[in-house]
Amino acid sequence: MKVYDALKKGTIEDARHAVSMIVGRDTAELTEEGVTKAAVETVAENTSDGVIAPMIYMAIGGVPLMFLYKGINTMDSMLGYKNDKYLYFGRCAAKLDDAANYLPSRISGWLMVAGAFVIGLDSRNASRIFKRDSRNHASPNSAQTEAVMAGALDVQLAGNAYYFGKLYEKPTIGDAIREIETEDIRYANRLMYATAILGVIICVLFRVVFL
Repeated sequence: MKVYDALKKGTIEDARHAVSMIVGRDTAELTEEGVTKAAVETVAENTSDGVIAPMIYMAIGGVPLMFLYKGINTMDSMLGYKNDKYLYFGRCAAKLDDAANYLPSRISGWLMVAGAFVIGLDSRNASRIFKRDSRNHASPNSAQTEAVMAGALDVQLAGNAYYFGKLYEKPTIGDAIREIETEDIRYANRLMYATAILGVIICVLFRVVFL
């Protein structure tokens, strides 16, 4: 929520600095809309990578498997860039992360659709965009929860972005039914929390029934 607070109470420079702490893209030239979009996309992706996937691995294999997953995910976050410095080792980390997140990201997507329904967001559009745009990303997993988030908020996410000074052309996710706005960061966080609660319920039931 530091990005949200910076946009509400600070300057665009404060907001750019805050969002630079949580995204890998270049942020120096981002507009308020760009900062907001970056923050919402990060919340969407982290709902899977940082919340639901660790729960799933802990439910299946306890703390050791959860820590193994987090190690793979952290390597990808730090090294999984398509540049000369990290090309080969980073590619290995990225492929491992793709494999580890393949099922969790899709489970996260459906849990997020349910979460959107619970908190009164546009769950029908979330489901529609999830089915349509969940492959609109270089990663096989990143667009899963981003698609649900875009649909739930009735906004368009993703698109072109700069990394290390180079423009990367990316497909968009979702339909621009309305323009994204600062309050969407708050709604994105609410959706993450709702999804997390549903994830806890499912994982606890799994442990009780099967283990």
